[in-house]
Amino acid sequence: MTQLFPGPDELALHASQQPVFADWQRGYGPIRHSMQTVAAVYRMAHQVVQAGLQPDVGSVYRQLHALDRLASAGLWMVVHMTYAQRVRLDGTPLQAEDFKVTPEGHTGGALNMVPAYAGYLALNQLTGETRGWLMGQGHCVAAIEALNLLTGNQHPEQAKCYPRSEAGMSRMAADFYSYAQNASGQVDAPLGSHVNPHTAGGIAEGGYLGFAELQYAHLPLPGEKLVAFLSDGAAEEQRGSDWIPRWWRAEDCGVALPVMIANGRRIEQRTELGTPAGLAGFREHLQHCGFDPMSFDGRDPAAFVCALWEMEQRLGHRVDEYKNGLLNYPLPIPYGIAETTKGFGFYGDGSNAAHNLPLPGNPHLDDTARALFNQHAAQLWVSPNELEQACDCFADRGNRPLERDNPLALRRPTAPVIPELHFRSETCSPMSALDRFFVDLVQANPQLRPRVGNPDELASNRLGSVLKALKHRVNTPESELEAIDGAVITALNEEAVVSACLANQGGLNLVASYEAFCVKMLGAVRQRIIFARQQKEVGRPAGWLGWPLVATSHTWENGKNQQSHQDTTFCEALLGEMSDMVRVLFPADHNSVLASLPEIYGARGQLACMVIAKRERPCVFDAEQAQQLVRDGALVLAERGGDDPVLLIACGSYQLGEMQRAAVRLTEADCAWRLVYLQEPGRFRSPRDQWEEEVVANADLVARLFPEAYARRVLLSHMRPEVARGHLWPLLGQESRVLGYLNRGGTLDEAGMLFANRSSWAHVLVACAELLNRPLRDFLSEAERAAVEGRGEPRCLR
Repeated sequence: MTQLFPGPDELALHASQQPVFADWQRGYGPIRHSMQTVAAVYRMAHQVVQAGLQPDVGSVYRQLHALDRLASAGLWMVVHMTYAQRVRLDGTPLQAEDFKVTPEGHTGGALNMVPAYAGYLALNQLTGETRGWLMGQGHCVAAIEALNLLTGNQHPEQAKCYPRSEAGMSRMAADFYSYAQNASGQVDAPLGSHVNPHTAGGIAEGGYLGFAELQYAHLPLPGEKLVAFLSDGAAEEQRGSDWIPRWWRAEDCGVALPVMIANGRRIEQRTELGTPAGLAGFREHLQHCGFDPMSFDGRDPAAFVCALWEMEQRLGHRVDEYKNGLLNYPLPIPYGIAETTKGFGFYGDGSNAAHNLPLPGNPHLDDTARALFNQHAAQLWVSPNELEQACDCFADRGNRPLERDNPLALRRPTAPVIPELHFRSETCSPMSALDRFFVDLVQANPQLRPRVGNPDELASNRLGSVLKALKHRVNTPESELEAIDGAVITALNEEAVVSACLANQGGLNLVASYEAFCVKMLGAVRQRIIFARQQKEVGRPAGWLGWPLVATSHTWENGKNQQSHQDTTFCEALLGEMSDMVRVLFPADHNSVLASLPEIYGARGQLACMVIAKRERPCVFDAEQAQQLVRDGALVLAERGGDDPVLLIACGSYQLGEMQRAAVRLTEADCAWRLVYLQEPGRFRSPRDQWEEEVVANADLVARLFPEAYARRVLLSHMRPEVARGHLWPLLGQESRVLGYLNRGGTLDEAGMLFANRSSWAHVLVACAELLNRPLRDFLSEAERAAVEGRGEPRCLR
């Protein structure tokens, strides 16, 4: 075995014996190798050889020699992508016409990511293993795209547009932030400002800083490895990331290697980690949270290789110690801290300007800025022969898959076995359908890792069987509902728990929360469905299994907790997303919940928002009707023939009950009516593109459910009426009224909430009277009229 820390004399002797080691030590361009990194490389090289991964240490050093040149070329390419519309591989200075009229790019962060991603690529080469990668700071994508081009790691459409040639590299530079559109209005180039489905190996956009911190530990399955590049700003502010050691288990998690790029700056100001005291305090904080932090030179790609290698070895040793009874969970999770300066390698590094456009002016117009660009780009330039040799070294992967094809990027678990459905007829909680189904689903599919995201109380939300079967994941169980290997991820942080399920793309998932609290999940959920939609559009649809985000303890039955707990924003916001990517359903009873679940869990790359009552509700639909609701999105529940009929449309469990009661009064007043239950409003919208057109109801179905003869229509919605009307305008026509949540609430019961929001059965009849041009007394008694007009006692309507 080699020494853990070889001294200067030993390193000097080794350099005399290994000329390629001595050559590498000299660095290249702005890349310099500290003695700490040199010692780490020496140690790693011997370990890699001892592990049988490389034939000799010289082979390791030759790879690292190429790595320096690859990284320098990557830095060179990144600054060209920001400022230039062409490159010159011969190093000739660029002229004014070679620069973009309007430069753009998150230059500083992308420059910092070049040595990081290059180091990741080199580790894969040295070990013959293709790891996955995740980048929280998705705006640094120029680094990824540049290095993917140089190493031949591209999807076909990028390989066609951006070959490794002066023309291909020039086109990539010109296309970056070109804003060019195709005839359909979409981005014309297979390139984006953030990680996108054209980015080889990309699995998340990284548009919102902080979500990668919450997701990385839940992404890899056993046997897989993931390198997660994280932001120092997000790391010091996204507290949910501190809990990763609480969730990681060797039995059901793959190797996750977090590396924070500590460049010390947010967009406009220094981070706390940008000070020596702040960084030292952060390392201490990480240790308290159960991490094993290690700092290294974030300016040196070889330091990334050594750090990632060392992190893997440390985690492997910890797992062995756990299996041998020497350690208990939580295990110390290695955490890399890459210390660097924002925009390292180019003019303006370490300044606020480095974030975006580091030069003091536009090189297209400004002679000084142009001279500075050429001066500093020249320091990064790699001669064509050296560049070709370095790129070939990385492009020769042997039989190893491209990073593009890492296991996390190709995730497609086996289709789940759907358990038997148990329909019911008695009054019961609609949540009980989900409670039994998910337990049965997990038991029927032991090959699929389950995750339940829980930000409040599963028992309160009527998921007691789920909790009993899967248990809270904890380090020290204190009850029969807790276990070290529990599958329920519980934290008073909605972003953290939904991220556990968004990241579990190889398994079965369920998130349930109070409807009002679901709003905090929106950013993370939206990132996932947007990325999946883009994957579909480029012809590589996401393969992960669908699952429901359940909004329960919802607005209409959560009056005991004040108006802060009464909010319909979540379903409204998701209804604004593309209906082929996220379905928004309002199942009204046990059977309609149950019938929806097989299709939801059988989908690929699609989420579902289910708004479900947790209190006992009558079973309105039999099994056949419930399954028809799944197929069609709506059904005719009842009707009374006659002239001048009113079409009653209910959307929501409590809304259906009110409509049924209103229908009784209409019958008593000799009015014709039809009652339609609308379970999936997104099926009846006006489609916004060809993908959405495939999932909306066809004209024949709409005509059967909502005939033109029913010109007068009343919609009673779970949502705000303005939102419902906006989405469902094709159904409503000219003579319609829409009722729903009016932002009124407080400490009220269900009937009180309905009355406060003018959504009770009596208010439905007020709308009907207006549409029919009949006096309200035809439908309501004097006391009831006084109540709805604000003159009497609401209790008479109960």
